[in-house]
Amino acid sequence: MASPQALSEADRRLAALWAADCAERVLPLFEAEAPHDERARDGIDRARAFGRGELDAAEEIRRRFVAGRAAKSSGDGAAIAAARAAGQASGVAHMGAHALGAAAYAAKAAALSSSAPEEARRDEVRWQIRHMSVDVRTALVRLPLLGTNSSGPLGAGLLASGVLATTIREIQAALLPVDPFS
Repeated sequence: MASPQALSEADRRLAALWAADCAERVLPLFEAEAPHDERARDGIDRARAFGRGELDAAEEIRRRFVAGRAAKSSGDGAAIAAARAAGQASGVAHMGAHALGAAAYAAKAAALSSSAPEEARRDEVRWQIRHMSVDVRTALVRLPLLGTNSSGPLGAGLLASGVLATTIREIQAALLPVDPFS
């Protein structure tokens, strides 16, 4: 049985477009530090092409680690996080939960590049939530909450601690319906 973190291919395509948007917002942080390394930009472009149905999931699954490896091109924390956001976006073809990883790394990159890190991170999360279509929200709400399922990136790995976990929890909380009686 497939992991609930995978999502259907149709949902992964929707999530890939949003994840690419999130990652692209911080891509200049990476490109300023590693102007000749095109792997992060290529990962975002491939995530978009996958989202539009132009690329096959199987091929993207084989290539999903390329963009994230660009993080080794820089020693700057914000640039590293931006490259990891691109890597997570390109991984959405494999598993939909990587969309939340792309958003979390993008928010981390924004924070690390700011003199007011928490404010920058929260501003980025607010932008991400505002720029989710209804269809993307519907897809992402199908994901298990961070830490409740170990069969993917929302398990006990890198996304489950620190600012990444805080960001993912905030995004997932924003996806839940509001109880008018609470």
